Amino acid sequence: MAITKLKSEPAKTSTRGFIDRFSMFFVALAAVLWASDAYFRAQLIPPLGKLTASQIVVVEDAFITLFLLVILVRGWGEIRRLGPKGWIAIGLIGIGPQAIATVLFTQSFSYHHFAETFVLQQTQPLIAILLAWVILGERRRPWFWPIAAIALVGVYMVVFAQNPRAPLSDLQHGRLEAGLFALGAAALWASGTVLGRFVLGTMSFQTTTALRFTLALPVLIVILFLQNGSSAFSNYQASYILPFLGIALIPGLLALLLYYRALASTPASLATIAEMAFPVAATFIASAPPPYGFHQPLYPAQFVGTALLIAVVGLLNWTKENVPPVIVASESAA
Repeated sequence: MAITKLKSEPAKTSTRGFIDRFSMFFVALAAVLWASDAYFRAQLIPPLGKLTASQIVVVEDAFITLFLLVILVRGWGEIRRLGPKGWIAIGLIGIGPQAIATVLFTQSFSYHHFAETFVLQQTQPLIAILLAWVILGERRRPWFWPIAAIALVGVYMVVFAQNPRAPLSDLQHGRLEAGLFALGAAALWASGTVLGRFVLGTMSFQTTTALRFTLALPVLIVILFLQNGSSAFSNYQASYILPFLGIALIPGLLALLLYYRALASTPASLATIAEMAFPVAATFIASAPPPYGFHQPLYPAQFVGTALLIAVVGLLNWTKENVPPVIVASESAA
């Protein structure tokens, strides 16, 4: 009969390369690159705003799909061997985290309850840890939870340094719709981490990245027409080509390739902690003077919170190799 028991994954330190040994830091670096998206978008959206978020995202995805076409063709053998569960996982990644989550997050911001959106977005690592437990069988040891809480506190200090009570006020007087959109985006992005880790068990990080963008493109085009109708492809200008290339190459192509390469050797429940570098980096980018940022002031608490997150990422990266997670595995017994 089938029995279920707990066992530890063996640490593979002797044959692992530099990215594998420091994979959590590289996941965090990929999240920092995602945050650079704000700079390139500022170049595309003038003060009065001519391009919608969906108009930007669909061109970004189209550029990346074009760049990755060679990888997609070379990885055709991997794609053909992908089983039904793998197709479901990669399909959900392309539709959810790559396409719909961005729309939900943008819609949440449209209600101007920014604190509500940001604080609910911090549920993403908790959702990812739960999904990693359900889908991948990852079980964290008891000491993980206070360490994860420290990371959450650190990110909270960075995002809400100016007014730590802002989320409490905004949640009490916010819009239900704004909260639901933010939670939806958080859940989809969290699922992307877990499903990506699942797919990387059978497919290379290059092919995984190529499939993610390729499958998302038709979904994004449909969303674009639903939101903009006959003006879906209007308001584009030739001067936008360089910012579009910047978005496609840095927070898009480079970030996702690096992310999936690092995720291949990082448990999903740990990777989601490193991904919290995104709101931290976005906050510091916003502090830069225009046109690079929005000249937002910085506070001492933000540096303390950043230091806490870096310390947690470093500690969890060490435990990833030396104190591996407990995994639930099914084995057959007579």
